[in-house]
Amino acid sequence: MQAVAKKNKLSLFSKGSGIGEQGLLIVLGVLFVIFSVTSPYFFTVKNLTNILGQISLPLISAIGLSLLVISGEVDISIGSLQAFVAVPLIVVMNSTGSFVLGAVTAIVVGAAIGVINGFLVTRLKINSLIASLGMYYVLRGSVYLITRKVPIVDEIKGDFFFALGNMKLARILPYSAILMFVILFVFMYIMKHTTYGRRLYAVGGNSEVASHIGINPDKMKFSAFVICSTLASVSAILLASRLGSAQHLAGTGFEFQVVAAIVLGGVSLAGGIGTLLGAFIGVVIMGIIQNGLGMLNVDTMWQLTITGSIIILAVAIDELKNRR
Repeated sequence: MQAVAKKNKLSLFSKGSGIGEQGLLIVLGVLFVIFSVTSPYFFTVKNLTNILGQISLPLISAIGLSLLVISGEVDISIGSLQAFVAVPLIVVMNSTGSFVLGAVTAIVVGAAIGVINGFLVTRLKINSLIASLGMYYVLRGSVYLITRKVPIVDEIKGDFFFALGNMKLARILPYSAILMFVILFVFMYIMKHTTYGRRLYAVGGNSEVASHIGINPDKMKFSAFVICSTLASVSAILLASRLGSAQHLAGTGFEFQVVAAIVLGGVSLAGGIGTLLGAFIGVVIMGIIQNGLGMLNVDTMWQLTITGSIIILAVAIDELKNRR
């Protein structure tokens, strides 16, 4: 009876924001129609597959960030992390000639950063916004010092590393998009069908109640920080593949793009609410807007203005939902 009661309590916190997903799909459809009418090149197989490749980086990071935000915390250092972990990736690759060793090193370094963020928040009780803001500057400054603002170029020019971020399966589906969908489906299953997912919702919904039914909020949040940084490291590897180097400006503004997308997709900054499907749709909407505006040759300043407006609108809607 006690186990059943615990399961029922957990289920109360595992509800996502499915109500808003239908509305997001309508917005997505409207955008498709608008850009298809205004640009003859938008609704083509080539462009649509290009969009999938473009959104693969923010979506992979958005998955990890969504888990963290659902737990009630946030990490705005993922853009700087993208630049930082690319350094050991390229350095190890150039030294050993092995992409595998470079990738493993990058992911381990990224996970270690997640461990530090998790320690600062769960053990030292520093606000996650402040802790990750500090990490944002530490990582970005470190990249500037290490690279001296000069790109560290991939000297190996390995076919697999290049293909990972630039090539397409059968010249249609980007390899980065395939990786994106695999990660998305795995974590969608975890969040919907496992105890870990239900506990994460419980912690974000009400950490005190969650602790009363035997869940350790700090442990759950700590794991979410590590997952967030690890997935951001995966996106960093893809970005380094596209750039062919580690660059000090890589990932600039990336964190805000990801935050805007997941909030737009219904993941509440208050914690405990949201789904990875909604986050996926939010990322797709942002990607289509950027792609469509680019095809219409809209000035970059206007693109930034529109993106900023979307961020404000998404956060405002989230705040209004939380007040109900």
